[in-house]
Amino acid sequence: MIYFDNAATTWPKPRSVTEAVKRSLTVPFGNPGRGSHSAAAAASSAVYALREEAAELFGAEPQNVVLTSSATQGLNYAIKGAARKGCKILFSDLEHNSVRRPALALNDAGLCRTEVYGSYCGDTDKTVSDILEKIEPGNSVVIVNHSSNVCNVRLPVSEIGKICRKTGSVFIVDASQSAGHFNVDVEDMNISVLCMPGHKGLYGPMGTGLMVFSKSSSAGISEFGTLIEGGSGVDSEDRGMPYVLPERFEAGTVNAHGAAGLLAGIRWVKKLGTEKLREKERSLWLDLYHRLKGSNRIVVYGDGEPGAVFLFNIEGVSPSKVGRLLDENGICVRTGLHCSPLAHKTLGTGKDGAVRISFGFFNTLHETEEAADRILKIAKK
Repeated sequence: MIYFDNAATTWPKPRSVTEAVKRSLTVPFGNPGRGSHSAAAAASSAVYALREEAAELFGAEPQNVVLTSSATQGLNYAIKGAARKGCKILFSDLEHNSVRRPALALNDAGLCRTEVYGSYCGDTDKTVSDILEKIEPGNSVVIVNHSSNVCNVRLPVSEIGKICRKTGSVFIVDASQSAGHFNVDVEDMNISVLCMPGHKGLYGPMGTGLMVFSKSSSAGISEFGTLIEGGSGVDSEDRGMPYVLPERFEAGTVNAHGAAGLLAGIRWVKKLGTEKLREKERSLWLDLYHRLKGSNRIVVYGDGEPGAVFLFNIEGVSPSKVGRLLDENGICVRTGLHCSPLAHKTLGTGKDGAVRISFGFFNTLHETEEAADRILKIAKK
């Protein structure tokens, strides 16, 4: 099997990740933060080590790293927690439904107003200008998809962060496709809250994610509302959730087994280096592009920047049929709208979306060669 669906979840995982999860399931591993005995302490140690490693990677403090079950959960916490009645929520025309739907839910409930700003294929000046026209100083939440899940367009996070700092706006960044691929620093980029999954570019298990707060946001954490309340392991007599991180957003038992795997994944990524991971993905993209560019029936979308995602269509053949034919030949890709209808509308792929090939570190040039041969055969039929 050739696995080309790494934007959905990376596979295979590094051996250190699978071993870490197995070890956490076979040795005494209690409920972290819910006891002082040795088994609970072992789990707490793994969870805190994860916070430390993630904090170092993303320029934060360990206590400001919140464990979530996914980027979607973190984005819901951040968006709905930061929104205030009457505020304006701005998000780009490349956003995933994990941003679009929570924002629109608030809009439909009459709690806020939403507006879309343009990505302009990564044109920084145009994007910044559009945001400046639409932002309401002191009354806005700005959300950005750092790197699109359907193409390799990246938005200017640092520049948008400066705007948010100057206007007193909350700045939320979806790093679902950039964490582990690019360097992200919450302080340097003026990010209020950074959300990401653990199972993609960080090579951890599914069911894991992180929500990372900057120092300034953590200082004003009492202004963030909560979506889920319950046991936090501290201040049990209080009526509400604690006004401290990470406990404010970690009601109930965290996925400690997943945390052990994510810890190993982050350590693997840090040891290898994001630049090396990125270069591997770029080389695979370029190899596939050069093999397919001779066909006038194949349309490739995006700004032409090599990266982890290769989005294409074959004229006259539906994306779903292309995906089925590739799957019959042992090649796993994803087709359709990829939970990002805004992005597909922006890219002009059509109502049926497109075919997405997404690379991971363990893919090879031999695999891109095989995939290209099969795609070219489909295009000639």
